[in-house]
Amino acid sequence: MDAKSARADGRIAEIASRQHGVISVGQLRMAGATRSAVQRRVQAGRLHRLHQGVYAVGYAPRNPEGRWMAAVLAYGAAGGRGDACGAGDSTAIGATTVLGHWGAVLSHRSAAELWALLPVKAGAIDISVPGGGGRRRRKGIRLHRSLSLASADVTLRRGIPTTNPLRTISDLQRVARPGRQGLVTARELRRAIRQADVLGLSIGSGGDGDRTRSDLERAFLRLCRRHHLPEPEVNVRIGPYLVDFLWRDRCLVVETDGYRYHRGRAAFEDDRARDLDLRGLGFEVIRLAEGQLRDDTERVAEVLVAALRVGADG
Repeated sequence: MDAKSARADGRIAEIASRQHGVISVGQLRMAGATRSAVQRRVQAGRLHRLHQGVYAVGYAPRNPEGRWMAAVLAYGAAGGRGDACGAGDSTAIGATTVLGHWGAVLSHRSAAELWALLPVKAGAIDISVPGGGGRRRRKGIRLHRSLSLASADVTLRRGIPTTNPLRTISDLQRVARPGRQGLVTARELRRAIRQADVLGLSIGSGGDGDRTRSDLERAFLRLCRRHHLPEPEVNVRIGPYLVDFLWRDRCLVVETDGYRYHRGRAAFEDDRARDLDLRGLGFEVIRLAEGQLRDDTERVAEVLVAALRVGADG
């Protein structure tokens, strides 16, 4: 290997290390690899083609981050212009915004997966680009052309250009439909909203009309209406805590505990510490499990009626 090729390999490795092991053909050329040099590296198994003009360095990505970044490069401006800016460091972009620099971002379900709002699953990767058209579709990528995508909607997470949590939830709300393959369901949307709250991510109001974040919370509201209980406030903050249901004038809090979000010793202890803090602030706390709301609704209603009566008398 001559010195020029060695220098190019060093630059290629440096860029790819900031981009989860992937690189664009424009970046390869900026690193000093000619078209023929790229082909030789492909034939030698040192580059692996992922999309037209996008390669994995050394081996195909074994994690979702590499596949997400490759999809961004397939449509992004940085992929075409060969910009070798540090992907993992927003300060390296300088005065250029993240959206202006990259030209494409992870979005919709894929962005929700990156933010840990939904589990990662196999399938097409969602990419959004600003504007109305001019880019052909590529296999394995679901392209969203957006006239409303703005720099304020975009950030870097793990070095990957992506929509921020607020824009991600907004995008999911626009595409959530029951039974539509490839898009999120209404249930997945509610799960993503709830998880954003669990993680403390800012998503604005984030919900639909009744502000519930799960099917379990919706079931509780149906129980209240069926038994003619006063309407509680839904998903509101008391100090540092976001509580599921609150009757403020009765100083009563109800938490609905699904197994997924409240399992394990740490979650158990966190819930009890939270309850003690709320009681210290003067609130009575009732915790209801999923099975109780499903199988013992009459008893639950009796307990709530009694607690609300005590709160009114107090």
